Amino acid sequence: MGVKGLQYFLDRCCPQACVTVNLREMARQHAAQTTDHTCRPTLVVDGMACLRRWYMCEDWVCGGQWKEYMDVLQSWVETFTSVNIGLVFFFDGVVEEKKRIEWTRRRCRVNKDVANIFSHIKMHGKQPVSPSCLPSGLATFTRFALKSLGQKVFCSVQEADYEIASYALREECFGILGFDSDFIIYDSAPYLSVAKLHMDTLTTVKYDRQKLCQKLELSLPQLPLLACVLGNDVVSEEQMKHIRNAAIATYREGNPASNSQDGHMVLAVSHYLKSSWNREEEELDLSPLNLSETDEEVLKKGICLYSLSGQKPFQSNDSHTFLPAFKKYVSPEVLESCRETHITAEGFMVYGVLCEGVLECSNSLEDEDDKELLPQAVVYKPCRRRMYCLLLQDRGEDDDLPVIKEWFVYAGNPLKQPDLVQPATVSPKCSQHNLDLLWFGSSPEVSNLRLLAFFSILDCPEFSEIHGDIDDSLLAALCLVTYMVLQVPALSLEDVDAYLSQAVCLRLKSSQELQQIELPALSSRAVQLGCLYVRGLSHLLGANCASGSPLAWEALMPWQNFDGRLFHSKYLLSHSNTEHLVLLDNNVSSLSLFDNLRKKIIEVCESKNRVLQSRPKPCELANRSSNEHQPSWGRSGHQSAGWRGRGDLRRRGWGERGESERGRHQRYDVRPGHFSPDTSPYSNDGHQQRGFPHQSRSRPRPRRGRYQMAPRWPAAPGN
Repeated sequence: MGVKGLQYFLDRCCPQACVTVNLREMARQHAAQTTDHTCRPTLVVDGMACLRRWYMCEDWVCGGQWKEYMDVLQSWVETFTSVNIGLVFFFDGVVEEKKRIEWTRRRCRVNKDVANIFSHIKMHGKQPVSPSCLPSGLATFTRFALKSLGQKVFCSVQEADYEIASYALREECFGILGFDSDFIIYDSAPYLSVAKLHMDTLTTVKYDRQKLCQKLELSLPQLPLLACVLGNDVVSEEQMKHIRNAAIATYREGNPASNSQDGHMVLAVSHYLKSSWNREEEELDLSPLNLSETDEEVLKKGICLYSLSGQKPFQSNDSHTFLPAFKKYVSPEVLESCRETHITAEGFMVYGVLCEGVLECSNSLEDEDDKELLPQAVVYKPCRRRMYCLLLQDRGEDDDLPVIKEWFVYAGNPLKQPDLVQPATVSPKCSQHNLDLLWFGSSPEVSNLRLLAFFSILDCPEFSEIHGDIDDSLLAALCLVTYMVLQVPALSLEDVDAYLSQAVCLRLKSSQELQQIELPALSSRAVQLGCLYVRGLSHLLGANCASGSPLAWEALMPWQNFDGRLFHSKYLLSHSNTEHLVLLDNNVSSLSLFDNLRKKIIEVCESKNRVLQSRPKPCELANRSSNEHQPSWGRSGHQSAGWRGRGDLRRRGWGERGESERGRHQRYDVRPGHFSPDTSPYSNDGHQQRGFPHQSRSRPRPRRGRYQMAPRWPAAPGN
């Protein structure tokens, strides 16, 4: 949630409440005070608040540098575990309806940021210096990344801040690490700042509740009332504006120099609320504030949201009860399993469908001015509809299934109300079996049925036949790219080559080597295609959970088959008419695997009358008054052989390493070479082809070892 203006007040106006602490020492003291010396002192971490601190990779618009991100997370976790500090992570698992208005308001605000990002890329040829957005799906995949590192991770089923504070109090944790002023309102473990955390010394700032109350001349039980009057995600600023206006007017009588900015509003409201504390009864009393009945009811509900177990100041009927939205369509065992896997961060999408009847997706890096590429919400809607059917048809007919409310952010959606999405029929063979069998069955036949259900949701059931012939991560990439090609008419052979070549080459690259890739340009189209792929991985994850997990979730993680910088380099090469052998880093074994995957996609497209054509979209640079920094691009728009021939700038020895893979993936006998498609007009696309500008790197990087840098130029290219 977050209390409006309170975090600023703590940091700027209340230094006595900001105490520098050493987490190692806090943990040691906490352990000495407990009777159970077998348990490590535990720190509860607000995962959502840490995402911007964790994602320190240079590229943030290309889709994510996931292998590097994994290294960052591992290092972060090891810093704590090496000094015997246990970590428990919490992530937002639902958007409660009482927060929907604030959620949509924020999404609309981020839409403007996304539009500015694309404008900046097109105008200046690089990403903005300050990251205003994070890679799509970062919160979702971070949960699984932390679990792969052996950490305890939870997903909330109500307000995450509340669950964090409750867990910290119940499990006697020594602190809450986050960046949310709500944590100083809760009467729970100490609130520790992740924004002021120094990893080298493990020192940070602890916000002291007692000293804050001394500054404000309030009692501890009055803090929730203060939070509600100032405004939070549930009690909006507008609702309590008249009370704050009265407070600031009263405060100015004794403090003529005060204003409604900075910390004065917090001081004014706290002085106004002093009378709400009944010192004789030692309880909160709202009657001296002369509130209307409506205002008093709103404040009482808001105050109760900060009250943990046994701390209720008022009677409330808003206790959280597990009431599944569609319990008549599935068995109690399925619902219980669904809730359990959601809470333990082992599932995705399914809980929202079965237990809430609602699914939401935040902003994606999509260019609203690009009319060729469809929004990811539209691209993956058929997949979601089939998944809804698989989940809900257990005890109902296809024509009697309920609609799902979707809150998906995309261009043209004002988010005034949800999209009502009707489930669509899935494979007839899958519909003959119930969800209990898919989820809990153990026979070999059930394993095959799970695979068929998964691939049927993605509209490529034929891929169930090749399961086991290639790595699951490559099979996931093959499935996803095929689905995208079938759903997006604007995707070309060059796009397919970029997707597949990066998935094949990624297996042989370390995070350090991926960081060395230099991009001579950024393409706004490639930025959106990178985001589209990562959003697709999250849908594969949801389809896998709905189907009973036929694939290990590790195979569906982006660090297994996607890197944004690598994809961007392959995209530029592919759209510059680069030979396939060069696109595959001159690795014959990788080329053979690439050709096999490519052939399979073309076969599926032909069987479904999808004409997949070559439609290169070379970048074009506007003429500059000064040609001092002009890169060497040919008149045709193709990049000079100097860059193109180097592939993605790899170290010596990659070819020899790749040879060890020869023969492992040879099921399909495909002659290596460049596929020559029919060059007739694109049969399923009525959009015009559009050019995309060449774009430079975001900031200079020093030379590293034997790497030869691709051309760079400081002048901003034109559109």
